[in-house]
Amino acid sequence: MHPYLNPLTESFQKNASASQAAPMKKYMRDQFEYLGIQTPQRLTLQKAFLVKYGFPDIAELDPILRDLWGLPQREFQYAAIGLLGTRTDQVPAKFIKTTEYLLVTKSWWDTVDSLSGAVGIHFRRFPEVREKYLTKWRASDNFWLRRMTILFQLGYKKETDFDLLCEIIRENLGSQEFFINKAVGWALRQHARIDPKAVKKFVNATKDLNPLSRREALKHL
Repeated sequence: MHPYLNPLTESFQKNASASQAAPMKKYMRDQFEYLGIQTPQRLTLQKAFLVKYGFPDIAELDPILRDLWGLPQREFQYAAIGLLGTRTDQVPAKFIKTTEYLLVTKSWWDTVDSLSGAVGIHFRRFPEVREKYLTKWRASDNFWLRRMTILFQLGYKKETDFDLLCEIIRENLGSQEFFINKAVGWALRQHARIDPKAVKKFVNATKDLNPLSRREALKHL
């Protein structure tokens, strides 16, 4: 364990709640262990830790995040994502390898979706990384990576490359994976806030769009 993390792990352990951990674990289909620290309290603990101990050096961020990811309780993975969020605009291009590791390890919607903002920022900063990894992830057998190619533009708003999003959605038509079809609907619904006509046109023209995706996309239209 990286020495930087000792005070954070001690703080989390001291605030563990077995009564809270059980329902949190159940909500996530018993896939992960929990300390039982609810989000508001966890964020307060993380903030206090950062105020006292500061932010990690960029060079140390990779081992720190991997160490947090290796701990059994899910709150530590959430803390890792929070730490990455404080340094997303400073990490080097090669840090995409670390982010990819986080995406494909202990994968579930909570961590994958929470990493979409960091991926989106990284792809904006490094177009060459975006081109390489989008190509790789779009063709991946790992549906969590494909989900990320659908979601990474969620925060782009008017800068969304809607043609690219439509291309990626078409590549995933026919998928029976719930998390792919849900992501498609989510991405379309988000873009409908910016350009509802374009989304309606795409949905109406895409006859093979999964019913779940279609329903989610048109939810507010």
